[in-house]
Amino acid sequence: MRKRAAFALLSAVAALAGYAAAPGAYAGETQTDVQVSGVSFDGGKNIVVGLYAKTVTVSGTFTHPSGIQDADFVLWRGPDGANPYETYDDRIVSNQYYSHADCVASSATTSTCSQTISLEPDWKYGGTALTNAHAGTWKVSVQGVANDDSWTHTASYTTTRLQRQSQLTVNAGPEPIARGNTLTVTGRLTRADWDNLDYRGYTNQPVRLQFRKAGTTTYTTTKTVYTSSTGNLTTTVTASEDGYWRWNFAGTSTTPAVKATGDFVDVQ
Repeated sequence: MRKRAAFALLSAVAALAGYAAAPGAYAGETQTDVQVSGVSFDGGKNIVVGLYAKTVTVSGTFTHPSGIQDADFVLWRGPDGANPYETYDDRIVSNQYYSHADCVASSATTSTCSQTISLEPDWKYGGTALTNAHAGTWKVSVQGVANDDSWTHTASYTTTRLQRQSQLTVNAGPEPIARGNTLTVTGRLTRADWDNLDYRGYTNQPVRLQFRKAGTTTYTTTKTVYTSSTGNLTTTVTASEDGYWRWNFAGTSTTPAVKATGDFVDVQ
């Protein structure tokens, strides 16, 4: 049965996973003595999505004297106490049946529970696709149920960033070039556009031009250049020695850092 991704507006009393209140219903309050630790997405990395579906795994450790029967993770955003909440949830399948995390017991009291979430810019099977506006910080709601039916719900256990994949190119020329002549270095910074399903220029962003002398391993920043309205970069430098030129973008909250592959220039 194929899972369907959906953005939904849930009231504070709507059920998530069939047993727990919606994210924010208790404003991060822990309800019982089920203990939760080590919750992270793919080892703590940001979620970077290009033009195609990206599946990530969120996992955590749950402990209770009676053992763990079930767990659940939900991405959501919105101020605590507000209604409605926007959530991202890939668990909704036909007939409104909800699947949960897979829990593997490491002892009689402790389980590691993991759940996959698929984020899709181009949603072809119904539901609502990712849009550019969805990039940014999301909260992570964590819920766990013990074998004696006691449970924990923490609405804002942690946060994660959902980012639009970035790409960066470089070209330095002419080459070969005589020592002392002017070298032109160009490039382009683009990022995934989830609204239009292509990569488009990232406007007015500072990008560092860096140089690595042939035979060495370290890049040094020579100047900072801002992208144009189409994401283009261009500048000139004086050719002095053989080496590699690249652009280096530090990233933003919605777009990950990216470095272009160095372009070698032979200076004669």
